[in-house]
Amino acid sequence: MGDTIRVLILAVVQGIAEFLPISSSGHLVIINEILKRLQGGDIPDEGMTLNIVLHVGTLGSIIVVYFRRLQRVLIEMDWRLCSAIVLASVPAAIVGIGFKDQLEPLFASPAVAGFGLLITASLLILGQRLQSGRFTDRQLPWPVAFVVGCFQAVALVPGISRSGSTISGGLLSGMERESAATFSFLIAIPAIGGAAFLDMLKFLKPGAIDAVKLPIPTLLMGMIVSFIVGIFALRLLIQLISRQRLHWFGYYCAGMGIAVLVWQGFEGKLLVKIGALGG
Repeated sequence: MGDTIRVLILAVVQGIAEFLPISSSGHLVIINEILKRLQGGDIPDEGMTLNIVLHVGTLGSIIVVYFRRLQRVLIEMDWRLCSAIVLASVPAAIVGIGFKDQLEPLFASPAVAGFGLLITASLLILGQRLQSGRFTDRQLPWPVAFVVGCFQAVALVPGISRSGSTISGGLLSGMERESAATFSFLIAIPAIGGAAFLDMLKFLKPGAIDAVKLPIPTLLMGMIVSFIVGIFALRLLIQLISRQRLHWFGYYCAGMGIAVLVWQGFEGKLLVKIGALGG
């Protein structure tokens, strides 16, 4: 399996999983590990570079789907909503920048993604059951905006869905369903955009471009595919949220998380046995 096909598969997964609350980063970790095994382990280590490139594609999907809303916010200069978005972006910025070196190794661990999926499942089911719908995103109290931002910071761990955690955080804090979804994707813009910007700064260093393991055209292809798939997935999620179907994804994440942990646990036992025999 060539790099182009692998990136294409991951781009489709990213486009779907970024918006459906099932954790795109978790699925990228899991599926990339499976593809690595199928390819005999001969896959370059891109760290978080491929992950961020694919996220930039889905960032474009958010801008397209919410273009009119963004335009209205800018034209009307809704300072309350704008300041709530900025405030909600602070926790993820602090965690993402301050703990980047600790977070990056997690993106090579399917077991971490499995645990993260179980956390996502719990959040989705609780958010669905305990929602109260007291206010919209335009009435959002600043403390609630910060709380939702903390949910977004937690979602930097692979397996914990960014959209799932922030929408659930909004619902648990009293937001209406559609408003929780809207606010979730509005705060995704600075979060994803900021992470991409910081990653791109690396390429300004001498020889940095040459150190990228995948060809630039392949990365661009992945970005475009995740963008197109993301538009359809985001529109589907908006419809499902209005019909109160978040718990469906919770059950899926629980099943997937358990399956991944069983896989990793079984493989770990095999490795111990092999090591014992070798000794």
